[in-house]
Amino acid sequence: MSLLSWIVVGLIAGWLAGRVMKGGGYGLIGDIIVGVIGGLLGGFLASYFFKIGDPMSGINLMSILVAFLGAVLLLFLLRTLSGRRVRR
Repeated sequence: MSLLSWIVVGLIAGWLAGRVMKGGGYGLIGDIIVGVIGGLLGGFLASYFFKIGDPMSGINLMSILVAFLGAVLLLFLLRTLSGRRVRR
C-alpha cells in the first residue's frame, strides 16, 4: 500500500474506532496515527491468526475493517494502560 493509502485507511479506521469506543478522541492527527498503527496491528494479527495473505491491500472494505479492528484494540489497550476515563 502506498503512504497515501495508509493515511486514508488510517484516518477512516481511527475516526470509526474513536466513535465506537466513545470518548474524547485524540484529534485528527492522533486518530490518523491510531488508525495507521491499528492497521499495522490488525494486519499482523489477521495474517498471523487467520492466515490472510495481504489484509492491508489498498483502500477497500477489507483493509478498513482490519485497520478498524486493530485501532479498536489499540484504543482499548491505550485507555486501559493510561487509566483514561471515558467521557459521556
